[in-house]
Amino acid sequence: MMSRPAVHPVEVPPMTIAAVPRVRMKDIQGMPGTLGSLLLRLCQLVFAVISIVVMLTTSDFPSVTAFCYLVAAVGLQIIWSFILAIADVYAILVKRSFRNTAVVSLFAIGDGITSTLTFAAACASAGITVLISNDLDKCKVNHCTRFMSATAMAFLSWFAASPSFFMNFWSLASR
Repeated sequence: MMSRPAVHPVEVPPMTIAAVPRVRMKDIQGMPGTLGSLLLRLCQLVFAVISIVVMLTTSDFPSVTAFCYLVAAVGLQIIWSFILAIADVYAILVKRSFRNTAVVSLFAIGDGITSTLTFAAACASAGITVLISNDLDKCKVNHCTRFMSATAMAFLSWFAASPSFFMNFWSLASR
């Protein structure tokens, strides 16, 4: 009797690349759903509200198209900032930040549009206020100081909206 070699088949595990655990990016203040984002939204909202209230308290702003454009752009900024401030408050209360690509894309696009419109309206209004005050020298008849302060508040609203756009865009690009 001869002994036969006993060969038992060994199953080879399938070739896989080692699964690297995904590391989540830290929440940097200013990104959607953080306290920094909420503070930026509130600054945008406050400056835009001040700008529109000052502009609406003047009686002759509708006679200039740039001022009407400023009121429309700042009004849109108020609506957008208020909605996203509510979203930030919700995210802070449930202790979650926004990670969904579609939501962050919406935030980035909306921030880009509203900040561009606010900046363009503030620039146009600043040009008109310089025209009225320096070139035409008609500040005594018009509300130049009110126009200038409303324009300055629009610039401050844009200055608070720009970091929101860049943080949203950066959050989107870092995925």
